[in-house]
Amino acid sequence: MLKTVTNNDLSEIKASKKALIDFNATWCGPCRMLSPIVDELADEYDGTVDFYSVDVDENGDAAAEFNITNIPALVLMKDGAEAARHVGFAPKDALKGFIDQN
Repeated sequence: MLKTVTNNDLSEIKASKKALIDFNATWCGPCRMLSPIVDELADEYDGTVDFYSVDVDENGDAAAEFNITNIPALVLMKDGAEAARHVGFAPKDALKGFIDQN
């Protein structure tokens, strides 16, 4: 299940064993293309990876904390620390590889 971050609250993400954060914006075309793929991955990895969506316009402090300068940006977290990052659109198979390799 994909959870939406509000009020720049990243505490749940930092407490997660493994999490993927999707930094996006409603006006971003590539973000809108990536969104359904992230939703599918959230269902497929349910129970093993926690998925979060962060709208950078509504959560500027959270985006700044991760130095997000381009979107879409996917940040993979392990035990509260950044393990890997992917910027830009990618097909589902590539994103599965990104998650599985990290």
